[in-house]
Parts: sequence; structure tokens; C-alpha cells
Amino acid sequence: MPPRFAPFLFGFVLSALMSFIVSGIATFRNAGLVDGFLSIWVNAWLPSWIIAFPTVLIVAPMARRLVGMLVKSPAGNVR
Repeated sequence: MPPRFAPFLFGFVLSALMSFIVSGIATFRNAGLVDGFLSIWVNAWLPSWIIAFPTVLIVAPMARRLVGMLVKSPAGNVR
């Protein structure tokens, strides 16, 4: 895949992993470890991912700018 797709792919992977973990925790807290837990989890995760992916693509540049304002840039090679 060409490097120009890196931000898109990063958002895809990040949103998948984060929504998978968060929906799993929320599902476990609400339903417990019941029969069909995996099915309930996946049914919670997929809609979450559909929202999370475009959200990550929109929010990530703003988060990078905010972090850039909060972190000092290096002042050269001062030792």
C-alpha cells in the first residue's frame, strides 16, 4: 500500500481496536459472561466501529494540533 494511505490505514486499525476493546468492556459490564457473550459483543462492536472510524479520521488531526501546542518542540541539539 502506498505511504499516502498511512493515515487512513492507521485510523482504520486504531478505530477497530479501540472500539473492540471498549465495546467488550461495556458488554461485559452490562451483560456479564453469559451464553452468547461473543455474539452480543460483536453486535455491539460493529455499529461502534462504524461510528469510530470516521470519528478518528476527523478528530486525529485536531488531536495532533492540540498535542503540538502542548508539547515543546526541540530547540536543536543542545547537550
